[in-house]
Amino acid sequence: VQLVESGGGLVQPGGSLRLSCVASGSIFSLYDMSWYRQAPGKQRELVATITSGASTNYADSVKGRFTIYRDNAKSTVYLQMNSLKPEDTAVYYCHGRPPTPLGQIPHDYWGQGTQVTVST
Repeated sequence: VQLVESGGGLVQPGGSLRLSCVASGSIFSLYDMSWYRQAPGKQRELVATITSGASTNYADSVKGRFTIYRDNAKSTVYLQMNSLKPEDTAVYYCHGRPPTPLGQIPHDYWGQGTQVTVST
């Protein structure tokens, strides 16, 4: 499975961006998809997850501002980011996890990352 992100860039505080992640090579609709981010000098953190059943979960820091959603027909997961803050500046990574039988180690897939910078 290949994951390719796009949509990052420079935006002013209070602005919006939409990240996209296109998946190829497998049955996208069965995957749980997530967005992670990593700021300089910090550990990678989970931002949002959408399951194969379209249930969503968000980090407290982005609740009410970010929305994750998916289009299975396009094998794409999105992250709509509104009311951006300077502390949202990071490299954002797309993550995919296929269904994993109980007792087996999940095989995770990662995109190459896209830079989001929130600054004046």
